[in-house]
Amino acid sequence: MLGSSCFRRNTIAFSQLSSFSHPQIFSLPAPILQWPQGQGFASGLVNLGEIEVFKVTKFEYIWSSAILDTKKAVVFYKPVGIPNNFHILGHYCQPSDKPLRGFVLVAKETGTSLSETNEEKLPPLRNPLDFKLFWSSNAGSQEISSGCGYFWLPEPPEGYKAIGYFVTNKPDKPELDEMCCVRADLTDECEPYRIIFSAGSRILEFSFQVWSLRPCDRGMLGKGVSVGTFLCSSGWSNGEEHHPIACLKNLNPLLPSMPNLQQIHALIEHYGPTVFFHPNEIYLPSSVDWFFDNGALLYRKGVSTGERIDATGSNLPCGGSNDGQFWIDLPSDDRRDFVKRGDLKSARLYVHVKPAVGGTFTDIVFWVFCPFNGPATLKIGIKNIPLSKIGEHVGDWEHFTLRICNFAGELYSIYFSQHSGGEWVDAHDLDYIDGNKAIVYSSKSGHASYPHPGTYIQGSSKLGLGIRNDAVRSNLYLDSSVHYELVAAEYLENVVAEPNWLQFMREWGPKIVYDLKTELDKIINALPRMLRYSMRNLFNKFPVELYGEEGPTGPKEKNNWIQDERW
Repeated sequence: MLGSSCFRRNTIAFSQLSSFSHPQIFSLPAPILQWPQGQGFASGLVNLGEIEVFKVTKFEYIWSSAILDTKKAVVFYKPVGIPNNFHILGHYCQPSDKPLRGFVLVAKETGTSLSETNEEKLPPLRNPLDFKLFWSSNAGSQEISSGCGYFWLPEPPEGYKAIGYFVTNKPDKPELDEMCCVRADLTDECEPYRIIFSAGSRILEFSFQVWSLRPCDRGMLGKGVSVGTFLCSSGWSNGEEHHPIACLKNLNPLLPSMPNLQQIHALIEHYGPTVFFHPNEIYLPSSVDWFFDNGALLYRKGVSTGERIDATGSNLPCGGSNDGQFWIDLPSDDRRDFVKRGDLKSARLYVHVKPAVGGTFTDIVFWVFCPFNGPATLKIGIKNIPLSKIGEHVGDWEHFTLRICNFAGELYSIYFSQHSGGEWVDAHDLDYIDGNKAIVYSSKSGHASYPHPGTYIQGSSKLGLGIRNDAVRSNLYLDSSVHYELVAAEYLENVVAEPNWLQFMREWGPKIVYDLKTELDKIINALPRMLRYSMRNLFNKFPVELYGEEGPTGPKEKNNWIQDERW
């Protein structure tokens, strides 16, 4: 139970409290560039239509959950240094074991109405009518302590929505003019993403959770804007019930804070990661042009012979959908094995630039093409078993994504795509090689991307059972800041010419069906008798790549071309 005084439950040293009050602040390894001139990119402000937002990264310590529990402590901060006429929409929190890198947005009215009618509208921002105490760290106690944390939910006026919570270390209600709510039509729905903090109690109503938030409407066309605030819930909640917090919505169709063409090239040259391949990698990347020039063939359903693809891919069928009528394959002559191995000298990263988080961020997506994906290696405990064919397929498209903050042009995070999923990694947890250029480690044979060297298990890491993904630095690498080609940026209308091959919506390899039973039976029969039955059951945990491969589709057919990454 969270009763009695919060100070009696746990005592933390003054030095610990001081570290929460003055946390380590993260900065990139090198100063960021003075970006080329443009409209609104890296100006510090983003115009969302009727409101303008400013990103605040300076904070004043309010309260830490370490007073309750030093393990996995969370610190709550108030934004400071608010420019004139801007208003706080909510407070910020983060785990105490990470450097301070977050942000919250503050807002002001632009004086511009996007309405096509002459009807009078309510002002975009208004103060709350009241504050309701949502939870306090001495919940259930009869005494009031000024050292505890108090979480206040603003009560918005009719037609408005709250964007965040207000946190104090005193039981007194905040003043109404200390924060603002936003007119409902200027907001969008958000959803709880990950739980940040949980305070349990034997009394259900006193239990408390804090969640990070993300907009529901994400992706290239999404209008939802993350404010950097958090969601509070009570009871044993999974955070999925109706909640009173919204995010902002970008109603400015011009997206003035997105980078122009010159700025895109400057961003890539400044942040473009180096991709390291495994020293024993056999199947390296190549350019698409090299692949076509060296005999790649286009096949049509019902026709046994393939058609030679010209260097630009102009004879590829464009548009439509993946209807199974066409596919690409390796040369059918003696160049087949040669082309499988790729050509690192010709290789480049194919870049797609698109708006993210309602145009407050830019996603720079780097696509790498490999003519062939090698066979997998099965890990069973300490035993590694190379598979002769399973996992192989023609044509492999992999990617990683840089997320750039449009307020200052700062690298915020990188998405590492890993087979059917992936992960976002914050800038403070990346490996860097040259200034602000991060490292991407490509796994042996499968080309999945990882933020750090090591062996990653695709399957069950706890059981040590699955497909090995080995990633390490070597003399085989590709510098994306130099070897790249910008292939798409739809928001820059008619500025970037998309190559013909990008419009090929079918498969870049034939369908392969493996004789899985024969190969796995050999593996199982080689095990001690006492392990065979349990191993057969565990094979159900293997990824689908073991059972056969459809030829992979190209970048524009992937769901993350328009949608957000899987996170």
